[in-house]
Amino acid sequence: MNFQSGLSGLQATSKNLDVIGNNVANSGTYGAKSSRAEFADLYANAMNGAGSGSVGIGVTVANIAQQFTQGTITSTENPLDLAINGSGFFQVKDSAGSISYTRNGQFKLDKSGYIVNNAGQQLQGYKANASGEIIQGAATALQLPTAPIAPKFTEEVAMEFNLDSRGDATQTSTPAVIDFDDPNTYNNATSTTVYDQQGNPVSLSMYYQKSTTANTWNVYVTADGTSLSGTSPYTTMEFAADGTTPTIPAAGQFLNIPASATGAHQAISNIALDMSQATQYGAKFSVTDLTQDGYAPGSLSSLSIDDTGVISANYSNGLTKDAGQLELATFRNPQGLQAVGGNVWVQTYASGDPVVGTPTSGTMGSLQEGSLEESNVDLTGELVNMITAQRAYQANAQTIKTQDSVLQTLVSLR
Repeated sequence: MNFQSGLSGLQATSKNLDVIGNNVANSGTYGAKSSRAEFADLYANAMNGAGSGSVGIGVTVANIAQQFTQGTITSTENPLDLAINGSGFFQVKDSAGSISYTRNGQFKLDKSGYIVNNAGQQLQGYKANASGEIIQGAATALQLPTAPIAPKFTEEVAMEFNLDSRGDATQTSTPAVIDFDDPNTYNNATSTTVYDQQGNPVSLSMYYQKSTTANTWNVYVTADGTSLSGTSPYTTMEFAADGTTPTIPAAGQFLNIPASATGAHQAISNIALDMSQATQYGAKFSVTDLTQDGYAPGSLSSLSIDDTGVISANYSNGLTKDAGQLELATFRNPQGLQAVGGNVWVQTYASGDPVVGTPTSGTMGSLQEGSLEESNVDLTGELVNMITAQRAYQANAQTIKTQDSVLQTLVSLR
């Protein structure tokens, strides 16, 4: 009697149950992909061929195929948690220099500032230079900067504002003077903060006094409360009759701030003061834009990653600078990848060589910061498959039992 068919059925169904059990076990594993057992029938053919009525001798497991479908993306609010929405794999490198591929985006920083996964493998991508420019080329381990950002002294102050042409003249004498403690001696004031070479802040205030001369304004400037020109105007502004941009000063005006007597700040020389966008219309005084290009020193306070994989470092002084960009990899045959545990795969001959690129480029998916991709295991479907596999196992066992009964009957014949 042939017990081969029933025995092969038991073996194949047992492996199927192993696959289903592994899927169920990893239903809560981020980035995990489900697998399925694929079967093939078995036939024994004579050397001279067999007729069309050949009886099979059972079943075999032809392949355990992983299913690289998209898993559900869930929010975690952790900026180093990353999910790929679409195709692609994160590339991680271990201490031996071997590259692995993963969909699990649970990353963190190690003590050296490298972005690593739970196994200590380093995330690969492109570094940025000191100016924050991404340098594409061969991927390398991504490391966030740990040094504070150096300060920059102010070189330019640009202002855009409107002076109310309807206001009364507040110049009360000739030559013009001002009393900073008496708001009746000027019409309006505004202020900003500039920085010296050491990043020390200096409060820069500007006072606007309408002159007795038509369409003319006197401008006074103080640095940390100290006037740069005593009680006299630092400069004047003269507008055209229609109130458009000032004709005086026609060229750029420069500010020279002396060092503080208390040592609170150093001298700052030749700050370009751009007031060319000022107007004098019949509307309330308003400042619509006020910028300066200096900043204080800053330390890394947080980071963010956009959908193209660019990592932006945010500093305590308000600056943001690019620190690198992730690189993803895709394969022509992802089912050819070999799973080695720890939520990673390695390249094989069957998978082909990786095609690399940045997120959203080509066929690459986009990144979602503060999110993770859940396992694509359909738990309900797996439980149904488990019941089906159990019934198949019982049925194959029954065929062996029946064969045994037939054989026993045959042996008992006299």
